[in-house]
Amino acid sequence: MKEPSFSIGVEEEYLLVDKTTRKLAPSPPTDLFKACEAALKGQVSPEFLRCQIEVGTPVCETLADVRTELAKFRRTIAREAAVFGLAPIAASTHPFAEWTDQAHTDKERYNEIAKSLQVVAKRMVICGMHVHVGIEDEELRIELFNQLAYFLPHLLALSTSSPFWRGRKTGLKSYRLSVFNEMPRTGLPPAFESNYDYRHTVDILTHAGVLEDATKIWWDLRPSDRFPTLEMRITDVCPLLDDAVAIAALYRCLCRMLYRLRRANLGWRRYSRFLLAENRWQAQRHGTAAKLIDFGRNETSPFEDLVGELIELVTPDAVHFGCEQDLEYIRTIAARGTSADRQLALAEDVEEDTAVPQNRLDRIVDHLVRETQSGL
Repeated sequence: MKEPSFSIGVEEEYLLVDKTTRKLAPSPPTDLFKACEAALKGQVSPEFLRCQIEVGTPVCETLADVRTELAKFRRTIAREAAVFGLAPIAASTHPFAEWTDQAHTDKERYNEIAKSLQVVAKRMVICGMHVHVGIEDEELRIELFNQLAYFLPHLLALSTSSPFWRGRKTGLKSYRLSVFNEMPRTGLPPAFESNYDYRHTVDILTHAGVLEDATKIWWDLRPSDRFPTLEMRITDVCPLLDDAVAIAALYRCLCRMLYRLRRANLGWRRYSRFLLAENRWQAQRHGTAAKLIDFGRNETSPFEDLVGELIELVTPDAVHFGCEQDLEYIRTIAARGTSADRQLALAEDVEEDTAVPQNRLDRIVDHLVRETQSGL
């Protein structure tokens, strides 16, 4: 079997905030997007809401290339936004934004989504990070797609950055997923017997006129409809660039590890989506403090212990890609927590499901602005 390219690309979505009021910018100046487009030349675009901006790397061969591109995006958008008194934050929710104050981008695709999904779409004041890994063979892509679902909760736990919603402490490390789960065709993907089975399923919906194409399937992991890639979508966006690159490295290594098993006529055991959904919930609720279920042993294990096992499992792949340092950084995230933990520390002793004082919410926004631009 010819080895896939395992090329990699990363998309990130940012929220634009007013540096004085700390509120979301509901109508950023058109000149800001023009300036970003001129500087980044086709690698930046508006998102569903006008307060959002999306970036995407070109096809990359190394994690160093990914890091360079993401740093360029953050640095450029921060520079151009500052001209208008704004700043990007790479967090999956704004600590106190009201979704009713936001307007969607006037673009045919987004207008159709707003019309079709109504209030469900309008509440989508959330951002994520998507990682594409190149797997050119369609059948192999579906085989790995079926097996990768096991690891999605682990990737989520490492990325959580959305503990607040409308000024309240939600009690979840990734409230973004709760908002996103209201959308149709989201969550853990089903398993498919073959690429034909997958395409036939999509064709039923498109021929019935329910979908235009598979780009409106928003699972946590999906075969891309535009590229020969598997697109991982479960993760929150990370304020710290090091975290984002490390998670992308882990996902890429997991893809190759499963390919190595396939090459040896082996495979990762497939578990029911019901069981995987429980680990997904534990990761969403607790982040790196979660205890996830080891289905082989039928017992829970602290996430930090599972990270050590994961790293050992994919170390040959990190060596292959030359990203050992990025992979090792996963231990750091697991030990010190994610953005959600740092945000919650700034909220101090507020109880769960409780409003946070405004001065602390402002402090959290300032913190997110600094982290998004750190290390660039």
